Amino acid sequence: MPVLFLGRSSQPQPGMAASRGTVADFLNQIPNFSIIPEVRSKSDISERKMTMDQKPAQEREVDVDVLVQEPAKVILFNDEVHTFDEVIGQLIKALRCDSAKAEALTWEVHNTGKSAVFEGPMDDCVRISGVLEEIELHTQIEV
Repeated sequence: MPVLFLGRSSQPQPGMAASRGTVADFLNQIPNFSIIPEVRSKSDISERKMTMDQKPAQEREVDVDVLVQEPAKVILFNDEVHTFDEVIGQLIKALRCDSAKAEALTWEVHNTGKSAVFEGPMDDCVRISGVLEEIELHTQIEV
């Protein structure tokens, strides 16, 4: 390995070869070492940035079988925020039922704290729950 002597003495130590030059010359003689920065093109730099955390995740399809028990139920919970008329109106909109059924369900929710307002296929449960939650009613789907 090349040796660079730094300091006042220009004499090498016994048994070592001397080399004269700057520190940069010395360091550049070491394999795989350079103090001169590599010049990279803009595309190299942008490619390097993309390889870090900005590179988009690769999508892949995964086959997963989901077993859904039917029928599912939409549970509506009581709250102290909505009026009876608001809940009745949203039940009519979600269930497409008459006002008598919506009123009976609203009273059941009010008196017991919760009620199963719909039972049927999961797709319908998700749709009905979404309509009820439009006005921030609290619902849950049970299977």
